[in-house]
This record gives sequence, structure tokens and C-alpha cells, in this order.
Amino acid sequence: MSFQSLKLSQKVLDAVTAAGFDEPTPIQKDAIPVAIEGRDVLGIAQTGTGKTASFVLPMLMRLERGRARARLPRSLILAPTRELAAQVAEAFETLGSQHKLTVALLIGGVSFEDQFKKLDRGADVVIATPGRLMDHFQRGRLMLTAIEILVIDEADRMLDMGFIPDIEQICKLLPFTRQTLFFSATMPPEITRLVDNFLHNPVRVEVAPPATTANTIEQKFAFVPGADYEKREALREIIRSQDISNAIIFCNRKRDVSILFRSLIKHGFNAGALHGDLDQHQRTKTLDQFRAGELTLLAASDVAARGLDIPEVSHVFNFDVPAHAEDYVHRIGRTGRAGRKGFAATLVTSADLKQLKAIEKLVGVEPDWIGDKPGKSEKTDARPQRRSSRGSRNATENSRAKSQEKSKSDKQGRRPEKAYGDNRRDGKKSGAKSRERENVVGMGDHVPAFMTRPIPIR
Repeated sequence: MSFQSLKLSQKVLDAVTAAGFDEPTPIQKDAIPVAIEGRDVLGIAQTGTGKTASFVLPMLMRLERGRARARLPRSLILAPTRELAAQVAEAFETLGSQHKLTVALLIGGVSFEDQFKKLDRGADVVIATPGRLMDHFQRGRLMLTAIEILVIDEADRMLDMGFIPDIEQICKLLPFTRQTLFFSATMPPEITRLVDNFLHNPVRVEVAPPATTANTIEQKFAFVPGADYEKREALREIIRSQDISNAIIFCNRKRDVSILFRSLIKHGFNAGALHGDLDQHQRTKTLDQFRAGELTLLAASDVAARGLDIPEVSHVFNFDVPAHAEDYVHRIGRTGRAGRKGFAATLVTSADLKQLKAIEKLVGVEPDWIGDKPGKSEKTDARPQRRSSRGSRNATENSRAKSQEKSKSDKQGRRPEKAYGDNRRDGKKSGAKSRERENVVGMGDHVPAFMTRPIPIR
């Protein structure tokens, strides 16, 4: 099937040809004709399947008629992250090369004044993150009563980032007669409720089962029983064993991204860092360097897990197992795109085994381990625990002996010696005396009275 069979206008077809697109992807083939008819669309497809063009092309056709007025945009696209919103804006510039449309990109980290000017001139298309859109609305800089078509992209990522209340508020401000195009890779219950409330008899377009991984990705797991520095060492070993053109390394926390980035630089790797605490200029610059091949490794938080179009990522490494199983699908979906071969490796600790089971259940993939499996490695941790229990038994016996000496001295009418009083007054002699006296376990005999009271259990 070609794009000519999708009932697109000649202007749109010329732009598609200029962009070098030959034939539509499955999601584009099924979603575009329905969207052109003006019906609501619920699109479910894994990342990297061409969802952006499946809503940009019908929107271009609809916007060929009419003009936008000041502060009254005609269409709205909501994206969860700044990077994804900027990427959609780039797609509009490419595919809308034959149309004279004004596009306003409303994201954080950029001056409000420049965005005000775009809105005052009249924007045909507003591409925004939910937070910045609400900022403009509350300042009275735009109105949403003229929206003809709404697109919600990466809806499940919106859920993870806590944007669902904002989405509900925005949808209530839009005209009831609008057309809604809703795209998500997974369908948790909260997203299903959102679809039921704000879409009218949508056509469900599903080109892949929810939360599935591409068959072109080789998935590996490595068990690391130790601390973070051992995880970093294990990661370096795996990186050196692979033929990497470029790779993204995901961490769960922004602080760990910074630590891992410094460690990679220290060991001679060509690396960059990307997380939400960086300003927009730094984030854009780092992404551009990674796309251009100037950086080989990109240590990132989940801000890079969704929707970013970096088509030739050869490897993905999960330094941390993601807290939600769905995020595993999105992370490794950065590699193996457009039919290419990909490689994904995940570092697993003892604390991650529960999350690993959830991932195995969700994607139906049995872990393929590099080296030892978790069960075999964890057996070596038993001996130190036996030694520590023996030590605690000796400490209990010493404490019991001391209490007996105290009761003897009390019967003889003598006041027991204080463990610390003389040492504090004697200055330099305190060091010698402290070495001579017996080690005190815990508080010794000086237990506060409130700790000896019985605790009532209700």
C-alpha cells in the first residue's frame, strides 16, 4: 500500500514524497483514513512505529481550510516531555513544508515572551507539555474554545509523570465537538477511564499487543549481588564486550544519572547525561550531540525513554531495573527500531527480583542471563550472618555478667563505678583507661527508665 491510497491531499502527498517516505507503517495505514473521516481514534502501538505521522498528516489536511485568530489556536497536541514536544514540532515543519501554518511550541525552559508573540499572531497548531499550556491559559494568553482537533501522545507516559489531572482539566476546557486522536503504548486502567470519558465512539487501531517488545531486540540480564560501584564495574565490562555504535544507559533516579556519567568519563568513555534537572539548552545540546554521533554513550533518566526519534541506537542498558514493568518496554524500544537489530542488557540486584518477575510476566520473556543466575550467587551470603549471630550471643553474655556485678555491689552498700566519668576528667589519661576497661555493649548498665516501661499493645 502507498500513501496515495490513504485519501491524502496533493499538498500532503508532495510533502511526504519530499520527506522520503515510501509506504505507510501499519499504524499509519489503519489510523490515517479513520482520522481523515473526522472520527476519534484510539491508537495502540509500541514505540517506534510511526505514530507521529499518523496524526500529523490528517491534521495537515484539516488545517488546509481556514486561518487561526490571535490567541485562538485551531489544533492542540499534548506531549509528556519537552523533547517529545520539540520532536513533534520538527515533524510538522518537515511534513507541513507545503502548508503555510503557524506552529507554537509551548514547553518549559524557554522564555515566555517568545511564546506570547507566537500566540498573539495566531497559531494554527499548538504543541505543548500540559504544565506549560496551563501556565499560558491561566495568564490569559490563549483560549481553547476554537480547538478543532486534539492529539494526546504517549498517554501512558502522561500517567507515569502525574499529568492525568491536567489532561482532564484541559479536556473540559475544549469544545465538545472536537476530534480527539489518542495514542498510547499500553492501556492501564487509568488510561481506559480517560478514554471512556473524553473520546466519543473511538475507532480502536491496534497494530501490536500492548507492552510487547520487538523481535529484533536481543535481551540479556546480568545479576550483580553487590553495591552500586560493583554495578558500574559490571556495566563497563558488558560495554567493552559489545560492538557499540551508540547506546543509552537508563537509571531510575536523576542523582544516579549524574554519578554514572562522572564514572563513565573517569574511565575514558565518551558519554553525556540527560535528565530533568538540566536546563532546556543543555538537554537539547546533549541530544543533538548524541544524534550526530559526537557522543557514544548517553546516561539518562526515563525522560529519554519515550517517543524520542533516535533511529540508530544499537544498544540499551538498564543500570537500574525500572519500577514499572511497562517502562522496560519503552526503554528497550529505543533500540531495534524500523526492523534493525538491537541489544538490551539489564543489571539486576537481589532487591530487583520482584520487578524482574513483573517484567517477565508482562512481556512473556524468560530472562537470558549473562553469567550466574540470582539463586546461585545469593547462597554465598549465609556465613557472615552466622558469625554475626555468634557475636551477638557473646555480647548478651557479657551484658548479663555486668548486671550480676552491679547487683553484688548494691548489696554491699557501695555505689557502682561510672564507666565514663573518670575518663572525661582525666584528659590524656582517658585514652589509656578506656583501653584498659572492658568494652561496653550498647548502653551498658545505663538504660534510661523510659525504655524499661512495658508497651501496651492495642
